[in-house]
Amino acid sequence: MKSVRGLSRRSVRRRTGQVLVEGPQGVREAVRFTPERIADLYVTAEAAHRYAEFVEPAREAGVFVHEASAEVLAAMCDADTPQGMAAVVDWAAAELTSVLDAEPRLLVLLTNVRDPGNLGTVIRGADAAGADAVLISDASVDVTSPKVVRSTAGSLFHLPVVTGLDIDETLAVLGAAGIRRLAADGAGELTLDESDLSGPHVWVMGNEAWGLEPQTREACDEVVRVPIHGQAESLNLAMATTICLYASARQQRA
Repeated sequence: MKSVRGLSRRSVRRRTGQVLVEGPQGVREAVRFTPERIADLYVTAEAAHRYAEFVEPAREAGVFVHEASAEVLAAMCDADTPQGMAAVVDWAAAELTSVLDAEPRLLVLLTNVRDPGNLGTVIRGADAAGADAVLISDASVDVTSPKVVRSTAGSLFHLPVVTGLDIDETLAVLGAAGIRRLAADGAGELTLDESDLSGPHVWVMGNEAWGLEPQTREACDEVVRVPIHGQAESLNLAMATTICLYASARQQRA
C-alpha cells in the first residue's frame, strides 16, 4: 500500500520509473496496448467481474493481478474514487529523434502548461485528432502525475509523448526537419481558416494564463489565431489546442 501510494509523489515516480493508472478506462488501454509494462494490477472482486473482458487478458499476459478491497484501493490511490482498480505501470517516455524518424505530419508542442487537467486533455485531444506525438517542455507539469494520467483517459498509451524538452532547441530541431512551426496566439494575423495546414507542422501552444513567450512566438514560422465569433474573451488551452489539431486533421485527410 505504501509503495503504490508513494507514486503520487514525483520523487518516487522518478526513482522507480513507474506511474499509477487509476480507473477502468486507463487500465483497459494499458492492458490493450502495453501489457508488458504493467507491473501490478489491483482490483476489487466486483470490478474484476464487471471488467473481465480486459482483467482476464491481463492475467493471461502474465500481469500480477491482486484482489483488494475498496478501502485498500482508496488508501493506495490519488483519486477519491478509483472505481475498483488501479495499475502500476513502467513509464517509457518517447524520444524526439524517434518521433522525427517516423516522418510525422502533425505534432503539438506544449511550452509552459501548468495545469494537470489541461495537459491530460490535450493528450487525449491529440490522440483523437490523429496527431503523431505530443511534445512537452521541461517547464510544464509532470506528465506522469496521477491527475494527468487520469485526464488522458488512456490516450497516454496510444501515441508517443516526449517530455523534458528545451523549447528553443526543440523549435530549431523541428525547423531543420522541415516541420512548419505554427504559434497559436490571439494576436496572429492569420486565422485558423486561412492557414495552409496540409503539410507537416507542429502547433506551439503557450501557458494557460499568459500564452506564448515573445521569443517563442518569434521563433515560429507563422502566428495563427483561432477566430472568436462570440463575446468570449479567450478559449481554454485544451479546447484551443483540440480545435487547432482538428483543423489540421481536416485538411490533411481531405
